[in-house]
Amino acid sequence: MHRLLLLDDDEALGPPLGQYLKRFDFELQQVVRPSEAMKRLAAERFDALILDGMLPEMDGFEFCKRLRAAGEPYLSQLPVLMLTARGDLTDRVVGLELGADDYLAKPFEPRELAARLQTILRRTRFAPVPTPTGLSFDGLTIDPVRREVKTASGLVELTSTEYELVLMLAREPGRVFSRDEILNALRGQEAELFTRAVDILVSRIRKKLEPLEALKTLRNAGYCFALPAKSMPTP
Repeated sequence: MHRLLLLDDDEALGPPLGQYLKRFDFELQQVVRPSEAMKRLAAERFDALILDGMLPEMDGFEFCKRLRAAGEPYLSQLPVLMLTARGDLTDRVVGLELGADDYLAKPFEPRELAARLQTILRRTRFAPVPTPTGLSFDGLTIDPVRREVKTASGLVELTSTEYELVLMLAREPGRVFSRDEILNALRGQEAELFTRAVDILVSRIRKKLEPLEALKTLRNAGYCFALPAKSMPTP
């Protein structure tokens, strides 16, 4: 059973939602304040966080930002699904820029929430391992067993979605992936297409990989992995 933490100050939301999600093998715990959520996340392990945008103490966007900046690998990779009060594009963009893995506008259908969560967890927990020896490029290595990306500066803290995008592109260096291909791979065939989300993910990854220029943009076509394979030493 997958453990979920819901951070939402609407106390009436948690119990019925938790009952519904049980049929999908989810166990839902709810907290209503960001300070309480941070304590729970520090003390317990959850498989995903459902995060409301409007909260006391701080809004959900600020909480997501602090979560990703905490310096703890578990918190930097914890899947986050944000709930926004409106289907406003600005809210979606801001949430994704701050490190959320997906978004859902309120009011939402519980079945859609379950589907989004299943997609996120399928991607992060059951992703196929391409090779046990990893992938090595000039200035960057990927360890698919530990789900780690390293540069000369050390371990790069990526969210689950960021990691999956880097791995997807690095498996086939030079191949151009369209935005729709990337979205379908990362979010599932039934997900609503939101092509700006790919641009935001790539922008976040580029900042984390600086000064490496690992991801190349091909105008009106998509993105590809641009680092050359690591040169083997001459015997």
